[in-house]
Amino acid sequence: MTTVAAAERGATRIADRVVAKIAAQAAREALVTLPPDAMPPHASVVVHHDSARVRVSVELDYPSDIGGQCHAVRRHVAQRVRTLAGMEVPEVAVQVERLHLAQAPGAAQGRTR
Repeated sequence: MTTVAAAERGATRIADRVVAKIAAQAAREALVTLPPDAMPPHASVVVHHDSARVRVSVELDYPSDIGGQCHAVRRHVAQRVRTLAGMEVPEVAVQVERLHLAQAPGAAQGRTR
């Protein structure tokens, strides 16, 4: 059996949609709570060589620490993509698609002014 040098074997390419699924799952993991009627996070990526630029769309409760949640999503998505896909992640853009008014326990549902 002949041993082939690593450079001559080729490279493994991870599909963009796989990286996007990893990023969306990581965003779900980073958000401690999701509003009950929220759509799960979704992601899109642009992969160039060993680098991925990620855009994640999320829905959050309001009032909440929106900046803190977005920071947690950015950090966790970058770490998970690096770990699972072996790619550098120079950019994670978090887009808040919708805010859901958090209801206090026992509060009556109605219009908010």
